[in-house]
Amino acid sequence: MAKNDPGFNTLAIHAGAQPDPATGARVTPIYQTTAFVFDDSDHAAALFGLQAFGNIYTRIMNPTQAVLEERVAALEGGTAALAVASGHAAQMIVFHTIMRPGENFIAANRLYGGSINQFGHAFENFGWQVRWADPADPASFESQIDDKTRGIFIESLANPGGTFVDIAAIADVAHRNGLPLIVDNTMATPYLIRPIEHGADIVVHSLTKFLGGHGNSMGGLIVDGGTFDWSKSGNYPMLSSPRPEYNGMVLHATFGNFAFAIAARVLGLRDLGPAISPFNAFLILTGIETLPLRMQRHSDNAIAVAKWLKAHSKIAWVNYAGLDDDPNHVLQQRYSPKGAGSVFTFGVEGGYEAGKTLVEGLQLFSHLANIGDTRSLVIHPASTTHRQLSDEQKIAAGAGPDVVRLSVGIEDVKDIIADLEQALSKI
Repeated sequence: MAKNDPGFNTLAIHAGAQPDPATGARVTPIYQTTAFVFDDSDHAAALFGLQAFGNIYTRIMNPTQAVLEERVAALEGGTAALAVASGHAAQMIVFHTIMRPGENFIAANRLYGGSINQFGHAFENFGWQVRWADPADPASFESQIDDKTRGIFIESLANPGGTFVDIAAIADVAHRNGLPLIVDNTMATPYLIRPIEHGADIVVHSLTKFLGGHGNSMGGLIVDGGTFDWSKSGNYPMLSSPRPEYNGMVLHATFGNFAFAIAARVLGLRDLGPAISPFNAFLILTGIETLPLRMQRHSDNAIAVAKWLKAHSKIAWVNYAGLDDDPNHVLQQRYSPKGAGSVFTFGVEGGYEAGKTLVEGLQLFSHLANIGDTRSLVIHPASTTHRQLSDEQKIAAGAGPDVVRLSVGIEDVKDIIADLEQALSKI
């Protein structure tokens, strides 16, 4: 009998997991412990010296976390992964691994508002500079690269507008200039898009959103694509130079195509400390088991809602790449033929105040700052998630004053539409 590679649905349930060797428990247990016993002094020395793999302390690694990491790495087609406390923590660890003070990276200007704020303000305290580029124009990335640039960052499916990005074109720019491409794949998940297949070198996730999927746990994750040569340019000394913390070990030479994940763990997570709790890792693992079912239902519901809104007299415009006449539809069909995802934006006739009235009139939808829940969610980004940005930044990020963002859940679509209809009737 020929050996087949497991399919996506199978990996979502089984990747990384085995029955617990101590008890036979089929579901991965919550290893709610801070530390782990060593076999002897030599075993402890080998673990601390990176000569052996194993558990030391839950801030650095934990068996529940390890299953989560292996599962998402398998779903993304990466070589290894690292789970951390949040999506923001994942981004911080990635840039801590590749950046030094005075260096810069190029980021798409269509990003989650929190990422724009993190990159433009918090990262300044580390001496890291961000330069903004238009994800619809790959040349706008290339024109800003200089000898201090260390990476390019994009979202595969941009938040809040649900805009698809030409990953392969921007990957070409990055690799032509000897830079890694970092892709936030939170909105699409590997069910819709696997960025590594299109040239990404590192993938990050907010596990809080669709991968966990139930609005109950915070988490972030970094996937090492195993595709980038960290030693070629000499610009990434955390990976290519001898590390004094590990007796002069060169991590890229030692660990090869999963060296980035190792460096992020033992040089970033170890010292900066944004560890994910075992309980959160357990809940997110449980959520991932139904990821393919949920993402397809999210996408199917969202296209039905988008079509209904587009035909409504009180809606000025709808931005959803799944619509045949959407400017982004060609990219959606190329990168994500199974669907355009759950999240999209639209404008209500009447602008800022009408958008707020709609949001406040909804009953089935929950008004909160999150996406990726089984429940339908709504927000007015200009007054909430993107409030800290200037008007120009809001518009550039797809969060102008009239914008309403939906994260369409997996309820019966007739009920979702009925709620929108009753709220629109109040305007």
